[in-house]
Amino acid sequence: MDPLISRRALNRATLDRQLLLRRTDMGVVDVVEHLGGLQAQTPHTWYTGLWNRIAGFDPAHAADLLQSRALVRIALQRSTIHLVSARDCLAMRPLLQVVTERGTRTTYGKRLAGVDLDELAAAGRALLEARPMTFAELGRALAERWPSNDPHALGQGVRWLVPLVQVPPRGLWGRSGPVAHTSAESWLGFEAPPMTPAELVLRYLAAFGPASVMDVQTWSGLTRLGEVVESLDLVRFRDETGRILYDLPDAPRPADDVPAPVRLMYDFDNLFLSHADRSRVITETGLAALRGFMGTNVPPRTILVDGFTAGDWTVTRAKGVSTLGIHQWEPIRVLDEVEKEGLRLLEFLAPGDRHEIAVFDSPSKP
Repeated sequence: MDPLISRRALNRATLDRQLLLRRTDMGVVDVVEHLGGLQAQTPHTWYTGLWNRIAGFDPAHAADLLQSRALVRIALQRSTIHLVSARDCLAMRPLLQVVTERGTRTTYGKRLAGVDLDELAAAGRALLEARPMTFAELGRALAERWPSNDPHALGQGVRWLVPLVQVPPRGLWGRSGPVAHTSAESWLGFEAPPMTPAELVLRYLAAFGPASVMDVQTWSGLTRLGEVVESLDLVRFRDETGRILYDLPDAPRPADDVPAPVRLMYDFDNLFLSHADRSRVITETGLAALRGFMGTNVPPRTILVDGFTAGDWTVTRAKGVSTLGIHQWEPIRVLDEVEKEGLRLLEFLAPGDRHEIAVFDSPSKP
């Protein structure tokens, strides 16, 4: 029988690989590649994800990497925007294109009726490589050629057919800009071999394992990965519910009593989005609190205490004062540690402000 791995041991293994048990000295690009990318559909909150993981993290340095094209933001896993390295952008996108195709066909297929997809891809690529455009601009330009089709659907068709990166200043620390796109190939100027399904699974386990087949499918958006997983040289465990979990033979699996520091996570952190069963980090109380955010498409920024969800945090700014709100989902025994980490986070987010902490006994409002 496969050996049992407890929920706490599963929690510690995942936190270790997510670089959340201790901050690392690895470089920004190395961290982003190790994590398989950070979900980054919001332009700036992912910086907090890197701050949680990298010792002495400088957001200006990460912004410089985005500006220099060492990092890019592109639709990948689950067809959501992820921050990835240039190399991973080119390697992952061909494999994950089917995920975007599935969603686009379901939502816009009828509105693209009569459009030759090869022609749409070529026309969209030519327009976006001439100058970066928003989807609204792209749709209007494409509608001149396909006037009987929905301009928005035309733009989304190009998003499916052509790898598109969001270009700066969108996403730069302390700055913003339109959600403008160009092709990944023209932006990066080099080629990389596409990643295989087996390579993707191995990358996932290195960052999120031990995990089930359903877990890796939840993270990637791909289906039918069971045969891929079974073909690899992996070790197997069973969790407390009897599910089979797979892992890299030499991956770190700390003891379940290893301390886990307080962490104030960003809203779309992949720690919470990359497993079919999220109980390795989210408690039953946490699930109840998260239901209050259903339908908003904006999850709360979650507080981890002893490796598990215990509350969420907010920041308000007024007249030179930034206040971090600690919203307890259940009584937090180490509230002083959360407050200290909150003050450190405020120093990162608003270094020029005066900083205050406020504590509340219920979840924040969506």
